[in-house]
Amino acid sequence: MRRSLLAAASLALAAPLLASVGPAATAESPKAAEVAPITLWAPSHVTAYAYRKRTWTDLGLRLIANGAPFELWSDRPSYNDPIQTVWRTSGGDVPLPAGSMSDFSGLDRFMSITVDPKKRGEDTLRMTKKGCLNGYSERVRVDAPARSPYPVGCWYNAYSLGSVQGIQTGWATPVLNQSRPLRIGPGEYSVTATIKRAYATVFGLTAEQATRTFDLTVTDESGIDRAGAAGRPSKPVAPAAHRPTGPTGRADEGGPEPDLQALPAWGISLNRKGTYLRFSATVWNAGDSPLVVDGFRRDGEDEMDAYQYFFDADGNQTGYQPVGAMEWDPRPSHSHWHFEDFARYSLLDAGKTEVSRSKKEAFCLANTDSVDLTVPAADWRPENTDLSTSCGDYSSLSIREVLVSGWGDTYTQYRAGQSFPIKDLPNGTYYVAVNANPEHNLVESSTDNNMSLRRIKLSGPPAHRKVTVPQVGIIAEEGYGGQG
Repeated sequence: MRRSLLAAASLALAAPLLASVGPAATAESPKAAEVAPITLWAPSHVTAYAYRKRTWTDLGLRLIANGAPFELWSDRPSYNDPIQTVWRTSGGDVPLPAGSMSDFSGLDRFMSITVDPKKRGEDTLRMTKKGCLNGYSERVRVDAPARSPYPVGCWYNAYSLGSVQGIQTGWATPVLNQSRPLRIGPGEYSVTATIKRAYATVFGLTAEQATRTFDLTVTDESGIDRAGAAGRPSKPVAPAAHRPTGPTGRADEGGPEPDLQALPAWGISLNRKGTYLRFSATVWNAGDSPLVVDGFRRDGEDEMDAYQYFFDADGNQTGYQPVGAMEWDPRPSHSHWHFEDFARYSLLDAGKTEVSRSKKEAFCLANTDSVDLTVPAADWRPENTDLSTSCGDYSSLSIREVLVSGWGDTYTQYRAGQSFPIKDLPNGTYYVAVNANPEHNLVESSTDNNMSLRRIKLSGPPAHRKVTVPQVGIIAEEGYGGQG
C-alpha cells in the first residue's frame, strides 16, 4: 500500500507539469530530427517519504514519445540464444547494443542515478537502474491518441520468448519502478538522472537531452494520513449472460484458434524431508485467438458446465462447444473456480514411462506471465491478470476464464497438490512432463506441441535426497521475477 500511494503522490506532483508538454514535431531520423524521438522529463522538485531510512519513489522521471510511438521488440530464437532487441521506427528496425536485455524485465543498465545530499558530511548515492518502458502511462498532449496499446508492466517468465515495450505518441511512462527503495533517509538532495550513453546514442539523444537534474525532499513517513490509499484495480472480464442455446459448432471453420504450448517445468526442488518433488509449470497460448471458456453453474451444485467460445479475426463470436466442467476449489491457496482438463503434470522415469501423476488437474485460467508478445494477434493489454476478477467466488453463477494470445498461466510450487511423492522412487534420471490439453477437449490449432519434458536426477541416501536439474540453454531461473 505504501508503494502504491507514493507512486500516486509522484504522479499527482508530475501531472500539472506534464500537462504543459506541447505538440511534437514529425519524427525523422534521430540525428537529423529537431525533436528527439523521446523526451526524458523530470519535475523541478520531488517530495518523497522515508520509512526507516528507506525511500520508495520513482523520482518522477518520465519518458515521453514525440511524433511517433516509441516501440521496442525483443525476442530470443531459442533458449541457447541471448535476447535481441530492436527499436522499431518508420525507417526500419534499429538494433540495440548486444546484452541490452538479460531477461524480459526491461533494459539493463539503462539509467545512472546520482543522489547528492545537500548536507555536508553525508555520502553520495550512486546507482545504475534497469528501465521498463511499460509503466502506467498517461496522455500528456491534447492531440495525442485516446488510448495506448502497450502492455502495463514488463511481465515475464524465465522461459519467455518475446516481449514488446512501447510508449504511445504524446504519452508519458515512468522510467523506474518502485520495487526496491532508495537507501536514503529524510533530508534535502540534488538528483541527476542520465540515460546511459549506449542507449542515448542509438536513440539520437544529445548529452543534454539524456540528462535531468532536480531537487528531492525526503520527509519522515510517520504521521502521514494513509486513509483511502488503494492499489490499481483490474477490470473484470464478464462472462456470457446466459448459458448458450442452439446447436454447437462454429460458423468460421478454419478461423482463428488458440494454440496451447507447455514451457519447461521450473523452480524444481525437494521438500525439507526429501519426500516430495516440487515444481512450477506454465502453459501458454501461442495461437491467433484467445482461449475463452465460460462456466455456468448447475442448480444447487458446486459444479459448472464449461463451454469454449470461438471468435473471428475481428473479435466477433462465431460459435461455441461444451468442453467439460468447472469445480469449486475451497483450499486456502485457491478459493476460486477451476477448469478441468487444462493441463496434466506427470513424472516419467528414464524410459519416459509415467511413475507418478500430480493431483493438480483443475485450473483457474488467467494471464499471469507474458511469454511472447511478438506472436501474431498477441494481446498486449489483457484485462484479467488479477485472479479474483476472472475465476469468481463461491457465490458466482457464471464466470469467464481467458488465456489470451502471447500469455501463459503459471502455477507455482506452493499450490496445493502440485508436487510428486518420491519417497519410494529409486535414484536415477526422471522427467517432469507438462502436458497441455491432455484430453484434447479444447479446440486448438495444433496438439503436436502440447508437451514439454524437463530432465532431472535424484540421488543421495533416503535421509539426504537431493535433486539435480540441468540448465536449459542459457536461462538463469534465479532471475525470474514476474514483472519488471
